[in-house]
Amino acid sequence: MRVLVQKFGGTSVKNKESREYAIRHIKEALSEGYKVVVVVSAMGRYPEPYSTDALLSLIDGNHSILSNKEKDLLLSCGETISATVFSHDLLEHQINAIAMTGGEAGIITTSNFSNAQIKTVDTNHLYQVLTDHQVVVVAGFQGKTENDEITTIGRGGSDTSATALAAALQAEYADIFTDVNGIMTADPRIVTNAQRLETISYTEICNLAYQGAKVIHPRAVEIAMQANVPIRVRSTKLNDKGTLITNVSETGFSESVHDRLATGIAYVNKITQIKIQEAKEPQQLHVKVFKAMAEAGISVDFINISPNGVIYTIFERDENLARQVLETLNLQPIITKDCAKISLVGAGMSGVPGVTSKIVQTLTSNKIPILQSADSHRTIWVLIQNVHLESALNALHEAFQLE
Repeated sequence: MRVLVQKFGGTSVKNKESREYAIRHIKEALSEGYKVVVVVSAMGRYPEPYSTDALLSLIDGNHSILSNKEKDLLLSCGETISATVFSHDLLEHQINAIAMTGGEAGIITTSNFSNAQIKTVDTNHLYQVLTDHQVVVVAGFQGKTENDEITTIGRGGSDTSATALAAALQAEYADIFTDVNGIMTADPRIVTNAQRLETISYTEICNLAYQGAKVIHPRAVEIAMQANVPIRVRSTKLNDKGTLITNVSETGFSESVHDRLATGIAYVNKITQIKIQEAKEPQQLHVKVFKAMAEAGISVDFINISPNGVIYTIFERDENLARQVLETLNLQPIITKDCAKISLVGAGMSGVPGVTSKIVQTLTSNKIPILQSADSHRTIWVLIQNVHLESALNALHEAFQLE
C-alpha cells in the first residue's frame, strides 16, 4: 500500500472555497495510486468561531480556571469539527473518505495535558480503515493517553501529528500545505528579494524553525528526520511541489545545494538583553543569576559567560520581572530593550573560514552595531537593535547571495 500524508493548516480548511483547493491535491494523489491520510488543523484563525483561539476565548483564554485536562477536551473540538467537515466535502466529491480523531488513528501520548508528547503511533486500526477507504481524515493536534483520555500536543501539533503518522505508516512523503509556496530564504514581508528554496536539509530547517521561521514546527521535522520521511512544504492554492526537506546536504542531492554557504536567515524580535558584571564574587555570579531566572520561570537565551560577567537575552514580556529578581540579589543589570536576534543558517558554513568576518563587515558597513554574537557548526547568531532589523536582514541576504 502506497501511502501519502497530507496536512492542511487552518487557513487551508477555513471555508468551502479553501477546502476545494485542498481537495484538488487529494485527487491528484489518488490519481497517482496513493492511499491518502489527511491531517487537518482547526478551521481558520481567530476570530473565526472554530479556531483554537476562538475556543480558548470561551473559557477566558489562558487565564481559565479549568484544568489542562478539561481545556484539552474543549480545544480538541476544533480539529474534530474540521476533520468531519472535510470528510463531508470529500464524500460530496464521490471520494470514499472517513474522519477519525487523533486517538482513533493510534496517536498515543503522555498525560501532560495541553502539551503532551507522542509516545507511539499504533497504526493497526488505521491500516484496516485504509483498506476500505481512499482517504482517512485525521484530526491533528490531538491524541489520547493509554487510559483513553483526550490530549493536545501543543502549538504546531498538527504538523507533528502529520509527520508522526507518516513515519509510522512509512509514507513516501509528508506534504505540509500552507498559504505560502514553500520555505523562503528569509521573511518575504521584510526581505523583498527572498527566494523559495527548492531543497533544504532536516537540520537546516530545524535550525531556522527554532530561530524564528514559522513555516513548520521543528518537532515535526525531528520526527520525520528520525524516520527519514521526506517532507514537502507546499502551497494549497498552487500545483507546485514547494520545498523538499530531506537529507539533501548529506546525500549530495544536487551540487548547487552542496555548494551554497548559507541557506536562509531567521529572526526573533521583542527580546531584551541583560548584562551583569560582578567584581567581588565573579565565580558565584553565574550560578546566582541563572538559578534566580529559573526559579522565577524566566526563559533565557543567547548566553555569553565571561570570568567576571554574564550576558543573556530574555523575552520582552519578562523584562520587569527579571529586573526585580536581579535587584533583590543586589545586582545592577544593564538592560538593553528592543533587540532582535538574527540567525544565519547553512550546512555549508561548517568549517569554512571567513563567514563571521563577512557578517561583521556587512553589518558594520551598514552602520549596524552588533550587541552580541555566537556561533555553532551550522548557525551564526548576532544581536542587534530592532530598529536596524530590516536593514540587517536585507544586507545579509544580499551579502550571502541568497537572492
